[in-house]
Amino acid sequence: VWLYARFTLSLRDVEELLAERGITVSYETIRVWVARFGPLIARRLRRQRGRPSDTWHLDEMFVRIRGRWMYLWRAVDAEGEILDVLVQSKRNKRAALRLMRKLLKKQGMAPATLVTDRLGAYPAAVRELGLSSEHVRGKRKNNRAESSHVPIRRRERKMQGFRSAGSAQRFLAIHAAVANTFTT
Repeated sequence: VWLYARFTLSLRDVEELLAERGITVSYETIRVWVARFGPLIARRLRRQRGRPSDTWHLDEMFVRIRGRWMYLWRAVDAEGEILDVLVQSKRNKRAALRLMRKLLKKQGMAPATLVTDRLGAYPAAVRELGLSSEHVRGKRKNNRAESSHVPIRRRERKMQGFRSAGSAQRFLAIHAAVANTFTT
């Protein structure tokens, strides 16, 4: 499970690595292990993390799921740790609100500063939530979040795309927790 989540490896690559070490296991078994134990491992890793910084960078990116464009909404703190991910079919105020509510609930705190691009959904969501956080918007101000898209693109390419929104959400939540552990 760790090899699959940590490195850009396919299930068959992990199967071969284990076979070289004398462990005979099917790639399908590894897939089941990732589905069963991945969320447990991610939850444990998240519990061990300290509080995030008080500056949050929010951004969305396009992902293709079964030939349909979806949006992957992401939140990253000032140190580059992934706070949360959310797969949505829309790129509007409602989706931004859902991400922000999920963030506030999981983190248990509101940020001092929110940094976003110029998408109009963010200020509307901030107003509706009544956040008193400073909201910084502008071109290139959100490079922290933009640069953290690269590992996800690499992983998406290796997996030859995501098969469903639910599987993408589950995998990316596990990937975020493991990536935070090994990139800092």
